[in-house]
Amino acid sequence: MATEYRNARTLTGKLVQLVRQQIEEGIYPPGSRLPSIREMAARHDCAKNTIVNVFDELTALGVAEPRRGSGFFVCAAPPPVKEDDEGSLSRAMDVVWLMREQLKSDPEHLRLGDGFPPLEWLSDVRLDKFHQKVVRTGIGALFSYGSRFGYLPLRQHLSHKLAQHGIEAATGQIVLTHGANQALDIVIRNFIRPGDRVLVDEPGYYMLYGKLKLSGARIVGIPRLADGPDVAALERELSQPGKPPLFFTQSLAHNPTASDTSPHKAHTILQLADRHNAIIVENDAFADFKPATAARISTLDQLRRTIYIGSFSKSVSAALRVGFIACHRDLASDLADIKMLVHVSSSEYCERTLDVILSDGHFSRHTARLRDRLTQATEQARHLLEQLGAELFCTPQQSMYLWARFPQFGDAKRLAQGLMARNIVLAPGSIFRLDTEETVAWSRFNVGLLGDERFRRAMPELLNECQTGGGIAQPCAK
Repeated sequence: MATEYRNARTLTGKLVQLVRQQIEEGIYPPGSRLPSIREMAARHDCAKNTIVNVFDELTALGVAEPRRGSGFFVCAAPPPVKEDDEGSLSRAMDVVWLMREQLKSDPEHLRLGDGFPPLEWLSDVRLDKFHQKVVRTGIGALFSYGSRFGYLPLRQHLSHKLAQHGIEAATGQIVLTHGANQALDIVIRNFIRPGDRVLVDEPGYYMLYGKLKLSGARIVGIPRLADGPDVAALERELSQPGKPPLFFTQSLAHNPTASDTSPHKAHTILQLADRHNAIIVENDAFADFKPATAARISTLDQLRRTIYIGSFSKSVSAALRVGFIACHRDLASDLADIKMLVHVSSSEYCERTLDVILSDGHFSRHTARLRDRLTQATEQARHLLEQLGAELFCTPQQSMYLWARFPQFGDAKRLAQGLMARNIVLAPGSIFRLDTEETVAWSRFNVGLLGDERFRRAMPELLNECQTGGGIAQPCAK
């Protein structure tokens, strides 16, 4: 029998498992044509979109291959697929699935759980118009690796930018990276050894969880409340004997709950870190979407025992892959060495491009528009979800996400299945938990996409199916 498919409890997963078993049993021999989407949908009494997802999964597994104009065919030699029984990566498959979904760009699906602003919000930053200016900054340097710390003029810009947040950081305290994710990688490589205890917001950033699992860390979740981390739980964990742990947190626009850490809690967290000699890693990926004066732990601490991570993927372009680490000078040198050993350097071309963008007075106007757009979209999204009967975790003035649950759905995966059948991809709350098998009612919604007419039509239909007991996924709470 075919190895059990990791998502075999969903309708798509059951059909993937069935087809794989039929291929192994010779019902569909290598090279043969599989039934059409229409035939499969009729045979299994389900939507065509479900079968499209089945064929997508079979293709990703290397079991089937599409042939233009002819349909799907069994691969000549279907490879044996090992699923979740080995390897650290397999333990993060739900994370990998969400990453794959976010990297897709087909217009047929509304990616309601996406982590980025709508494209039209960033389109006024025309990267093409900056190329000639980048070349004029020194074409010879574009053929070399560059400094281990990153492009100096950009670090000078970032030093001024951090000063606007009240954080004093000289250029020697700033290390440029390929986005915030590489910054997290470098910090983890420097501090974490297999078996080390690490504290994180929970729910929290699924990519961070995946990286920590790959490092072999013992991850401990600190419950996230509407005004920031649960400081009582944080104090209990920091009081445990052993090596002082790192605490990874997002003070502002927390992913996924949209909560901001209150100034009082920021002070308390820093006091606890001082008392227990812990290090706070503060990820501020949405800094350009928040007021410069908003409360940040690094502002209170001035990088004594905080490590501040920033990024321009959300406010300029994910394609540029420019982020940075700000910390005390000795640590910055160590982190730059790790970056050099693992990646040699970051992209000086991208860094020069961002430096030109920041030098242009247009950028400040662009970020002001972003904040206005986000404030408006957040308000509209809150009203829409509340009109549909959702409960909101908190009510931020501006946040790329809202964390919400519908009382009809005790398990957000059920809601995600119902929306997936309508070509809407949601980010169910279990993805943001350390135990991805945990039943979670909450989901992350992208406020810039919630106004899409497809969601406005689909959600009332789905709620009505709950009341009438219809729907192939049987999504409703019992």
